[in-house]
Amino acid sequence: MTKTIGIVLFPDFEDLDAIGPKEVFGMFAMGSNGEWKVVTVSQDGGSVRSYLGTTIVADHSFSNCPQLDVLLVPGGLGTRTEVENEATIGFIRKQGASAEWVTSVCTGAFLLHRAGFLEGKRATTHWGAVELLKQEGNVTVAGDERWVRDGNVITAAGVSAGIDMALYLVAELTSGDTAKRVQHMMEYYPKPPEFAQPGEEAPA
Repeated sequence: MTKTIGIVLFPDFEDLDAIGPKEVFGMFAMGSNGEWKVVTVSQDGGSVRSYLGTTIVADHSFSNCPQLDVLLVPGGLGTRTEVENEATIGFIRKQGASAEWVTSVCTGAFLLHRAGFLEGKRATTHWGAVELLKQEGNVTVAGDERWVRDGNVITAAGVSAGIDMALYLVAELTSGDTAKRVQHMMEYYPKPPEFAQPGEEAPA
């Protein structure tokens, strides 16, 4: 039976929080001989617009989404209102209860917390929201880690950290060799540019 990775979308989600892991999981699924597939899901289905203006047509609504084996919740400005959206929180709570893995990127951690998945656990989020997550209570926040696993819950730090977390999860789902193949296909070997200080020349 095909297993399903689902990415939750909501208005004003952060683009790379969702698309970065989707790239990882999508390449993984394509090479899995039908064992895995990746879907997107939103409250009503249909089009969802990100904070940066990217529009994605969700594959499922909350009401017709199949049971997910892996649940991923991105962050973004929209999480500020989604934490009060019982439809979203209820969906995360229901799906996460039966999922093999429950994951978030960036401020998606706040939605996991509201749904009850971070109680008594270690977690992380975007550096700019670390103190706010601490204030939520009953969660130990690690502000200096790219991703944090506690049981079957994995939270990633801000934006690009979701790619690292997704590769880690692919290794957990299958093997390190599989994750390395996905990494190679993506040509994902981060080497950020070095920036010159004022009055200096940038390193070659």
